[in-house]
Amino acid sequence: MTFKSKKFLAAGMLLSMIAFAAAGCGGGDKKAEAPKKTETKIYNVGIVQIVQHEALDDSRKGFIEGMKNKGFVEGKNVKYDMQNAQGDQSNLQTIAQRFVNNKVDLICAISTPAAQTMANATKTIPIVGNAITSFETAKLVKSDKKPDTNVTGANDMAPVAAQIDLGLKLKPQTKKVGLMFTSSELNSQIQINMAKDQLKKKGVDFVEGSVNTVNDIQEVARSLVSKGAEFIYVPTDNIIASATPALVAITDEAKIPVIAADGILLKKGATASVNIEFYKLGVVSGEMAGDILLGKSKPQDMPIASQKEFNPVINKAQAEKLGIKIPEDLTKYAK
Repeated sequence: MTFKSKKFLAAGMLLSMIAFAAAGCGGGDKKAEAPKKTETKIYNVGIVQIVQHEALDDSRKGFIEGMKNKGFVEGKNVKYDMQNAQGDQSNLQTIAQRFVNNKVDLICAISTPAAQTMANATKTIPIVGNAITSFETAKLVKSDKKPDTNVTGANDMAPVAAQIDLGLKLKPQTKKVGLMFTSSELNSQIQINMAKDQLKKKGVDFVEGSVNTVNDIQEVARSLVSKGAEFIYVPTDNIIASATPALVAITDEAKIPVIAADGILLKKGATASVNIEFYKLGVVSGEMAGDILLGKSKPQDMPIASQKEFNPVINKAQAEKLGIKIPEDLTKYAK
């Protein structure tokens, strides 16, 4: 091989090495430029309920199910901070401050007192409420059709007139009805006023008894019985719902039924209801919350949702225990 040939060979080898190195660097650049895997955003949602009882628990469970329907799965892309105020207003305020300080993405407020406290604590964090009788009366929204605040959700307005009528049908000779509620719960006051209006239309007298805590329930129940109440009507009331057996112990002794706005109370001894579906309303509110977090909707533009269809439900064993004959057209609702 001549000197000139060796020179060309060396040059060729050098060019090959440069090309190989360039190819390697190019591969490195391509790897560096590959898009990084996007991390899933974890949404923080605060859930607060005024007290623990089955209706509010169902509302909470339904809310979580509704969120799941919109793609929000706990442990995957949403974290829940669940709080129970145990019926204490000061606890509600502490919980509200906790949510605000932690900058949660959304608050689920279960019950009127819980929603009012959360709404007083923040005007920017979206609040979705459920187990609330009237968002308007509670001053949580400007109107049910267009809230125009950071609050929306699903109400649990009971068909009060139908519930009173059911009680009168089960006890057709009734002359006086006992109305029992918690004085500090706006939701209860609203329903009691509606019950009064219906009883006035029917020409039936009534007597009221309000409680402040669960410790008042039996004393107030005895008072209503002593004043001639032939059945006791209870609205969707958190204090009474949390201690229904205490009420039923008195009404059973007096052989009079409890007509409850909340059908869940039939499991605890109430006699009849025209039922509110708290779980289903919770699902609706959860789906609303999901749409807010997805950026599809804003609370101020979302009309308040409500239950559209209602059916009576009768505790057959309790009715028999109290000697109540169930009218034939209602027997299919007796269980």
